[in-house]
Amino acid sequence: MTSRVACQIDVGRGLAEGARHVPSPNQDARPPGASIDLIVVHGIGLPPGEFGGPWVEALFLNRLPWEQHPFFKSIEGLKVSAHVFVRRDGSMLQFVPFHARAWHAGASSWRSRTACNDFSIGIELEGADEVPYEPGQYAALAALVAGLRRAYPTLAPDAIAGHSDVAPGRKTDPGPAFDWARLGRELEALGRA
Repeated sequence: MTSRVACQIDVGRGLAEGARHVPSPNQDARPPGASIDLIVVHGIGLPPGEFGGPWVEALFLNRLPWEQHPFFKSIEGLKVSAHVFVRRDGSMLQFVPFHARAWHAGASSWRSRTACNDFSIGIELEGADEVPYEPGQYAALAALVAGLRRAYPTLAPDAIAGHSDVAPGRKTDPGPAFDWARLGRELEALGRA
C-alpha cells in the first residue's frame, strides 16, 4: 500500500487535486435535487486488454480514430465519459466535474434506483476483467474515494459498486481481477493516517 493521504476535492469546481483536467463533451447536468450517493468502479482498455495508449482519452473526448482498429470501428459513434480515469501507473485524468453527470453506467440500477449516472461518480481503471490491477491504481483509487467521501457526505461507506453490480448481465467490469478486499485495506489505512 503506497498511499496514506486522501485526495483533496475542490467541491466548488468539482475537481480532484492531482488529476489532469481534460473536459469531456460527454456530460450534462444532474437532475434537480440529485445527490451524489454512489461510486461506480469500471475497468477499460482500448483496444480491450491493451494499456498505455491515448485511446481512452480519445474516446472520452469523441476523438477516437474509428478506422485505426477493428474494435474502434465496432464502437463508432459511442459517446461516453467517466469522471476520472486512473492509468496503470496511478496517474489520474478527470473528464467531468463531480457535480455534473458523466455518461458511464448506461442502463443501470442500484438498490432499486435506476439511472445510476444521475446520482453516481464513475471511476474508470485502466485494466481488463482478468488482468490484475496495479498497486498504484489501488492507492490512487483509495485516495480518491476517501477524498470523495469527505467532500460529499451523502456517500456512505458501502456506497461503492462495480459496473457489473449496477448493470449485471450487460457489464462484467472491473472483473474478477479487481481485488475489493485490497481496496478496503487501502481505505482502512487512509482512515488511520
